[in-house]
Amino acid sequence: MKADTERPPLRLILIDGSGFIFRAFHALPPMTRPDGTPVNAVYGFVNMLAKIIREHKGTHLAVVFDAARETFRNRLYPEYKAHRPPPPPDLVPQFALVREAARVFGVPVVEAPDWEADDLIAAYARAAERLGGEALIISSDKDLMQLIGPRIKLLDPIKEKPIGREEVIEKFGVPPEKMIDLQALMGDSTDNVPGVPGIGPKGAAASTPRR
Repeated sequence: MKADTERPPLRLILIDGSGFIFRAFHALPPMTRPDGTPVNAVYGFVNMLAKIIREHKGTHLAVVFDAARETFRNRLYPEYKAHRPPPPPDLVPQFALVREAARVFGVPVVEAPDWEADDLIAAYARAAERLGGEALIISSDKDLMQLIGPRIKLLDPIKEKPIGREEVIEKFGVPPEKMIDLQALMGDSTDNVPGVPGIGPKGAAASTPRR
């Protein structure tokens, strides 16, 4: 007789919902529902979510969102992402609709005040790893590449391409575990974070210790 406690190995699928909303909005032409509400990002998100559910089997699945534009990082460094314009007006009403769509699919929506989606994704992925399970992160955000390892995988949802250790080394010249050092040296213009003056991506890769 099999024990009732037997369960399949933990495999957590984490979707970077915030990252995908913006990509879908800019990739798809304008669409509206009958009352005039824009829905192109919702349409792109729903298609992506249905495809992930269909093609990737896991024991747990969640969509992770940014709760707000400002987090604890803005208090530490007021210029953090300060150069970014507000979301396009046609995108704003779609944030709530995307969350509603995820819930209709029966997928948990995860967000927390003062934290970015990346922070929550990292926390859940590391928790799965500590429990002896695996995590698949659906995102193309380079900030998440530092998590890549034997039990944590990254998949670009747009290119439908796995991003592994070799892909990170090929693109940045360092392995995933050194991405923090690399970005500290070269900075990140996307987030308005300065690096060491005079050091670009190649110089940062050459200066980053391999051990």
